[in-house]
Amino acid sequence: MFSPADNIFIILITGEFILGILGNGYIALVNWIDWIKKKKISTIDYILTNLVISRICLISVMVVNGIVIAVYPDVYTKSKLQIAICTFWTFANYLNMWITTCLNVFYFLKIANSSHPLFLWLKQKIDMVVRWILLGCFAISLLVSLIAAIVLSYDYRFHAIAKHKRNITEMFHVSKRPYFEPLTLFNLFAIVPFIVSLISFFLLVRSLWRHTKQIKLYATGGRDPSTEVHVRAIKTMTSFIFLFFLYYISSILVTFSYLMTKYKLAVEFGEIVAILYPLGHSLILIVLNNKLRQTFVRMLTCRKIACVI
Repeated sequence: MFSPADNIFIILITGEFILGILGNGYIALVNWIDWIKKKKISTIDYILTNLVISRICLISVMVVNGIVIAVYPDVYTKSKLQIAICTFWTFANYLNMWITTCLNVFYFLKIANSSHPLFLWLKQKIDMVVRWILLGCFAISLLVSLIAAIVLSYDYRFHAIAKHKRNITEMFHVSKRPYFEPLTLFNLFAIVPFIVSLISFFLLVRSLWRHTKQIKLYATGGRDPSTEVHVRAIKTMTSFIFLFFLYYISSILVTFSYLMTKYKLAVEFGEIVAILYPLGHSLILIVLNNKLRQTFVRMLTCRKIACVI
């Protein structure tokens, strides 16, 4: 029998899973249909398609991990299952992070204005650069996940010991190095793409500030398309920074939850909050992307007309 907390957790995580699959699946479907119609795919759609596929994988492994924790709390004493879950999570997590970084860098290169030679070269070769970056993202994610699988397969004694310890002060006398150092390092390495995204964000804000100063000299009273594009991209990147912060804190909570007396509740809470990142950011992309938003509005309009008829 599940406790009331477990029932609430399963309901919430199932709802997040459905919304996440529908939202990310919608982006992939729209881009795929557009690709078939036009016989080609734009760079932004190529990035978004790869991004949502990685997020579907990330959401799926997070939900599986959460449900397994709720149904079988002692799962982490079983090394084979733990290795599988951690390996797939590491791969999906890093792939998602690097592709999101690629998206933020793309926004910066496509929208910002600069006379720096490197920026101009990257802007000119952006299509080729993006495809190589995405290939590199996959290679880095695969390499890190393989390292995670090897490292985590060495020693799982801490899980077995922590499971039977009720006094948290006693747990500090147990050697936690084999488990916490690798996972802590993997969490810290995820900051690297985040820092790249943060730099792109500030450079884009700087570009908007310089552009705003320029258009004030030639103000005509009309709406400036470049400013609107800047603002839309900054909103998207701001949502990513906020949601990633929640995701990162939640991941740390899940990683170190075994130091808590009620670690199961900590893991469940961390999982619920963490899924908001791949779910929420994709929904924000739909709202702020003209093609995705307009396609969704047309779908709703057609459905209303069909219902009336």
